[in-house]
Amino acid sequence: MANRPGTIKHMRLFTCFLLGCSLFAQTKPAAAPKKNAFDKATLEAYVRHLGTWGPQIKVEISDPKPSALLPGFLEVKVHAAVGAQYSDEIFLVSKDGSRFFRPPVYDIAQNPFKPELDKLKTDFVPGFGASGAPVVIVVFSDFQCPFCKEEGKMLRENIAKEYPKNVRVYFRDFPLEAIHPWAKPAAMAGRCVYRQNSDLFWEYHDWIYEHQAEMTPENLKAKVMEWGKSKNMDTLALGRCLDTKATEADVNKSAAEARELGVDRTPYLFVNGRRVPGAAWPALKQIIDFELEYQKTAQNAGEKDCCTLALPSLVSK
Repeated sequence: MANRPGTIKHMRLFTCFLLGCSLFAQTKPAAAPKKNAFDKATLEAYVRHLGTWGPQIKVEISDPKPSALLPGFLEVKVHAAVGAQYSDEIFLVSKDGSRFFRPPVYDIAQNPFKPELDKLKTDFVPGFGASGAPVVIVVFSDFQCPFCKEEGKMLRENIAKEYPKNVRVYFRDFPLEAIHPWAKPAAMAGRCVYRQNSDLFWEYHDWIYEHQAEMTPENLKAKVMEWGKSKNMDTLALGRCLDTKATEADVNKSAAEARELGVDRTPYLFVNGRRVPGAAWPALKQIIDFELEYQKTAQNAGEKDCCTLALPSLVSK
């Protein structure tokens, strides 16, 4: 006799009952929690995998903030460090946290280096070269760095000679304290010189690089004071500036702005906002020449002002 479908169904139920089966066992497993880039642990695990960053690398994730680069997205900074080396990367995250990517993001109507230009501050910063120049070079440097010594010498020898009316150079402090013990005191001393007599800063710049090999944390102040005396500076005011660390905030601010720009080494140059992490003169000259030609029609970089901003002297001249 042929089995009817209903009979088979009842037989299966009866068998399952005898074997202790549950009629309700066929439930779906719970779905895994949805990953979100705003969860710091999730994002850290992702970027560690992305960058092959092992446990020896310390990773810090910032709180998100609205992005100026791309409206509608949020900006998260990832700081990775091992010893004295570090890297800061910015990620743009969608509002739902499901997608993220690295800049740059370009606006076709803007200079491609506008984000850098907006962050590069040159008010009350030592500079040389033509005011109102179409090309501005901002160099982040360290007085104890041997490569900075060569870069500084190259700039001082070539800019005034090759581009007396077209290029202006600004100096920003970025002492690498973890590896250069007297770099920050030297930067603070340079700012003391600049505060008292802005015209003398570049003489100090050239002198300290020239005597770089002689400097130590112990003899730096004495040598700076001796140099200041030879330049007829008010050494009493200079010594007070050094002893009270009156310019430390200036140096800290410059270093913080460097890190905000993603500067991770010295020397590090920006040519009209274009990143140039150190370059030999032929390569740098090529970039300058290109930018000079470009600015003839673009006029979206260089100096907008006609004048140099300098701190007023703290002593009577």
